[in-house]
Amino acid sequence: MLGAVAEGQSTIVGLSVGQDNSATARILRQLGVSIESEGSRTVVQGRGLRGLRAPADPLDCGNSGTTIRLMLGLLAGQEFESTLVGDESLSKRPMQRVLGPLSSMGLEVLESQRGGYCPLKVRGAASLKGGEYKSSVASAQVKSAMLLAGLYASEPVTVVEPSQSRDHTERMLAHMGTPPQGCELRVPGDLSSAAFLIGAALLVPGSRVVIRNVGINPTRTGFLDVIESMGARVYETNVHRFNGEPSADLNVEYASIRGFSLDATMVVRSIDELPLLAVLASQADGISHIRHASELRVKESDRISKTCELLASFGVQVQEHEDGLTVHGNRDHQLTPGSIDASGDHRIAMCAVLMALIAPPGTVIDGLDAINSSFPSFFECLQALGVPQDFVDGVRQSRK
Repeated sequence: MLGAVAEGQSTIVGLSVGQDNSATARILRQLGVSIESEGSRTVVQGRGLRGLRAPADPLDCGNSGTTIRLMLGLLAGQEFESTLVGDESLSKRPMQRVLGPLSSMGLEVLESQRGGYCPLKVRGAASLKGGEYKSSVASAQVKSAMLLAGLYASEPVTVVEPSQSRDHTERMLAHMGTPPQGCELRVPGDLSSAAFLIGAALLVPGSRVVIRNVGINPTRTGFLDVIESMGARVYETNVHRFNGEPSADLNVEYASIRGFSLDATMVVRSIDELPLLAVLASQADGISHIRHASELRVKESDRISKTCELLASFGVQVQEHEDGLTVHGNRDHQLTPGSIDASGDHRIAMCAVLMALIAPPGTVIDGLDAINSSFPSFFECLQALGVPQDFVDGVRQSRK
């Protein structure tokens, strides 16, 4: 997005081919941006802050909450109308938390469903109002939408959060400047995806995994801190930095792990990995508590409810709370084959696959296609780590 409104050309190395990124690129092309990809390199011809054009058709964000919320920030500074749509899951996710502050800056919401759900029809303005916005939730999506809109504001925009959320947008703006200038960008491996390979190593006895060039931005490494508190050890080697983002090779081995309890700050730092941490908690010694996590109820699915449903289907004792869950860990407890519908949620689908790795045969998983939104090479990576082909084939063919 920043490359699209930059002055000059940006070359991006290491961009994921997941469906969320594809949706973003498709929308930017509708807005008049030239984007060409070859292998691991993507070239974006920036059109400058005022160079985007009105789209002829609705902008389909697919299943990507990041795409629609950040795109709203970018569109707030465009003097034309746009209609944003999404799939069934995205159409159930609340957008008012972004629409509210952007409207106060000058974005005009012409149409919305049920007071803040997509489809959304909006019209931007040539100049937006600045000022200070206090967010009630620590959300990188809300913050990033405000900062993107701030590129078009007549005065500075300040976002105050109850605790710090991911800071990739701030780092990128510091690297590219304001207004953004075209440059070369290198995207490190996504820690939220790498976490599932780390999780597999901690679930399968005798495992040792090395994952190359993973982003270790401190606002993203809550998952690593939690599993270390559980007794796991993750070693970072080959640490380096490019365009403001630190990365490293992550080395992890199977270990006996114990239960945990998270405070509100750690929940923010590991929000996307909480279902995976609940899976690991099921094989830890003792009880694990995840609270202060009501934000999980408005992700691609209600992840509190879905995580509890997932664990219970494998025979794990778990209690659901309004803002989280309690998992009774016991690695000696015999699991049962699970049965789960991921309901369009890529993280729930991958959690189900990891549980199936250590459960007796017969697990049935529906909705595995959702994994393609963020980690299309997930199964290939598992096979590279030694997961048998017949397991992968069996999981992929299972349907309710």
